[in-house]
Amino acid sequence: MTSQSQTESLNQTLQTDLGRIALALDRLEHAASAREAEMTEMAALKARHRRLKDTVSNELQQLDLLLANLPQKP
Repeated sequence: MTSQSQTESLNQTLQTDLGRIALALDRLEHAASAREAEMTEMAALKARHRRLKDTVSNELQQLDLLLANLPQKP
């Protein structure tokens, strides 16, 4: 194998390896973006859950007050 063909072969191998690295980086970036989106969605769901829980708690307190003020049967 001549020096030029060895260089061309090495360049081809390097290009292939660089392509694989680029694909791996793309996959990692995509996974990181997806994870970030999941975390944002989870934070929104937690906030919604907290608001709903507070609303239900307040409504139950109001219901307890109404029931406590009903006239008692003799």
